[in-house]
Amino acid sequence: MVVLKAKIIDIITGEKSIVLNEEDAKNLMLKLNDRVRLNRCDVSTTGICESIVCFTEITKTLVNPGEIGIYRDILKDFPIKDGENIEVNPAPTPLSVEYIKKKMKGKTLTKSEINQIIKDVVSYSLSQIEIAAFLMAEEYVGMNMDEIENLTRAIAENGNIIDFEEPVVDKHSIGGVPGNKVSLLIVPIVASAGLKIPKTSSRAITSPSGTADTMEVLAPVNFSAGELKRILKKTGGFIVWGGSLNIAPADDIFIRIEHVLSIDPLSQMLASIMAKKLAMNIKTLVLDIPVGRGAKVENFDEARKIANQFIELGNRLDIRVRCGITYGGQPVGHTVGPALEAKEALETLMGNGPKSLIEKSTALAGMLFEMTGLTTKGGGQDMAKEILRSGKAYQKMKEIIEAQGGNPNIKPDEIPLGDKRYVVVAPTDGYISSISNSAINAIARAAGAPIDKGAGVKLYAKMGYAVKKGDPIIEIYAERSTKLKEAIDLISRNPPFMIEGMLLEEVPGF
Repeated sequence: MVVLKAKIIDIITGEKSIVLNEEDAKNLMLKLNDRVRLNRCDVSTTGICESIVCFTEITKTLVNPGEIGIYRDILKDFPIKDGENIEVNPAPTPLSVEYIKKKMKGKTLTKSEINQIIKDVVSYSLSQIEIAAFLMAEEYVGMNMDEIENLTRAIAENGNIIDFEEPVVDKHSIGGVPGNKVSLLIVPIVASAGLKIPKTSSRAITSPSGTADTMEVLAPVNFSAGELKRILKKTGGFIVWGGSLNIAPADDIFIRIEHVLSIDPLSQMLASIMAKKLAMNIKTLVLDIPVGRGAKVENFDEARKIANQFIELGNRLDIRVRCGITYGGQPVGHTVGPALEAKEALETLMGNGPKSLIEKSTALAGMLFEMTGLTTKGGGQDMAKEILRSGKAYQKMKEIIEAQGGNPNIKPDEIPLGDKRYVVVAPTDGYISSISNSAINAIARAAGAPIDKGAGVKLYAKMGYAVKKGDPIIEIYAERSTKLKEAIDLISRNPPFMIEGMLLEEVPGF
């Protein structure tokens, strides 16, 4: 054990790491990425002693002997000051590392083993490499349903649980389709019918806009649990960012690493979605599974298999689940990007939206109506369409926007969009034979979405549309000229659409 003086380093690394001088590391017999436990006692004020496990980085010059470099990541959980004395001890490897190795060998994990892994994930006792190993084992070895149930419960229980003290329902999509702003219609439709729908959503990680990013154009999305309970009682629904509530925090850590690895293990997807519903005490859930080329799920057999697994897991968790397999072969509606999607959702609530968005939203909302007994089997979508047509859903959305601190009277044309624009036109006459989800995603992100709220893509034509040479097909919106150029440059490398008979590329001969 040694006592070192803290030196705050204004860098966020994404991991609980500290920096030791090479001499101090040698004295403590520590190597790169070894674990250390930091201890401090605030004797002068609270008298409370705190500790945290971190990973070691080693330097010759960044910190001097007798100092310990503290990155900003640590300060939230371990609030120390520059120059404060910190006790540093080598820390043992957690038992959960052995459990991860057990899973890698293809063996089944017990409930206590899975729970320990999740505890160590949320306490940052596992390195990103060790967490990646666990996710890779899930991807290539897999989990049985007992393990998935235990994983789901562990993720939920190692975070905050919110009890709204009344029955609540929800809709969720497994994702993978750009422009899927249906929650901005479903929540006010369902709340208008008297059901309680507390919608917590994610921000975009690989897409141009998460539901929370889109809603944030209209109103704030960061709230405490107490604030959400008051909003739900007042309006019957809300659309907020779940990350501010510390619901299933392990899932946020897993998602970041999955993104780097470009994997999405089925067991983790099941546990991730259902843990958040368990943490919100959801009792009735409609799950949207988009199917089609470029979606996460590309065929009906796979979609049905996933649906049955969600239903079985829901039964184990006392959550009634019904799955809707929807078309996911092209973007939902005609816009992709936070402001563009918010504008289109508002237009649809006011009676002027695209048919594809209306059909999908009312079908999923209708399933909730049927599950809760508000209407008979087969009558749900008609009920949802009537609520939308009557203007009740639009009025409810205004209530929700106001309750979340936004302007309830905002009009679609008042939503600011990127003023740097470029229109891609049809190079020939014909029919649109395909729209690439991945290309649209990439172009919208290159244009600046979701960080630049006004960036994104508008589609003037979708699959099956007849077009003439020179007709607009898509329009790119950006807030910065450099981002617009980046998006335009991407089009030639990754065409976002195909027209039947279109010349794709000319390869010159010798």
